[in-house]
Amino acid sequence: MERRTFIKSSLATMGACATPTLVRAAASASATVKSIRIIAAGGQSGEALQRGYIDAYTARTGITVQREDTTGTPLGKLRAMVESGRIDSVLHEIGGPALAQAMALNLLAPLDWAQIDPAAMFPEARHTHGMGYQYFSVTLSGRADAAPLANWKDFWDTAKFPGWRSLPDIPYYSLPIALLADGVAPENLYPIDFDRAFASLERIKSHVPVWWSSGAQPAQLLLDNEVRYAASYSGRVAGNPKLRLEFNQGLLNIGYFVMPRGAAPAQASAAFGLLHQMTLPASQAEAAKIIPYTGNSPYLDKLLPQDKLAQFPTSRANREVQILPNEAFWAAHASVVEKRWQLFKLGL
Repeated sequence: MERRTFIKSSLATMGACATPTLVRAAASASATVKSIRIIAAGGQSGEALQRGYIDAYTARTGITVQREDTTGTPLGKLRAMVESGRIDSVLHEIGGPALAQAMALNLLAPLDWAQIDPAAMFPEARHTHGMGYQYFSVTLSGRADAAPLANWKDFWDTAKFPGWRSLPDIPYYSLPIALLADGVAPENLYPIDFDRAFASLERIKSHVPVWWSSGAQPAQLLLDNEVRYAASYSGRVAGNPKLRLEFNQGLLNIGYFVMPRGAAPAQASAAFGLLHQMTLPASQAEAAKIIPYTGNSPYLDKLLPQDKLAQFPTSRANREVQILPNEAFWAAHASVVEKRWQLFKLGL
């Protein structure tokens, strides 16, 4: 499954210094563990995971990693595994809201950060029960031949910026976007004012012929000239000369790896070595060659192609103008949000 909400010199020295720790962390497990299994997003994201992290980890430790693409509902699969007691995948990739829900359901084992021994990380990526390994953004996007938009208020201004729009069929994205369009300051987004957000969506919905659910949709709609503007994943638009990307007021999201409660200690130890690999800037730069998403290192910018730095979600300039979600809020309101979203869709 491709990524959705789900819901990526001193730096070389840093990576080199971390390598012995990685080997030691995994070596203790290698006597009994020759392979681990993980569940993660597929597509380009999965390819980036493989080439950026898994291949390097296996080369260093000899431990192979069987990677299964996410199918269905990741949280549902995780819950079924824990409740059955058959833990056959030691790491699962999930989004922020699912992480909060999984914690509430007691599905996760706490991560042993001493064993992971990470390189420097953005603070929000280091969680008691999950490690944020990949950053991706939902951004203002448009055709290159359309007038550029500066913010979501412009997106809502169909008189000044005419043309069809496309928004996500995902309330986790569309509700904050609607509030930003209505003038709510980024620092005041949470708690979400549902009445105000849905009222804002009512004003734009007649200009939105497609509410997308697949990450590939908005970019394709733009390329086919079916819409002029869209909220889209930045990685689907970045670098395409026919499309335009604006990170201002983007929704900066994190893909996490979590460990199911009940994972075998030796498997867990090997998995912590893989998580360590995911904190190394050099590995993150390799992954970013596959898809323009970035990892959790605050020192990654210098390793990325400087002529393409503006395409990456966590480059200093882009990170400063984006908004991180309040994952606990979404987890606490998940059922209410979904019910109200379905009612809204009935009126489309």
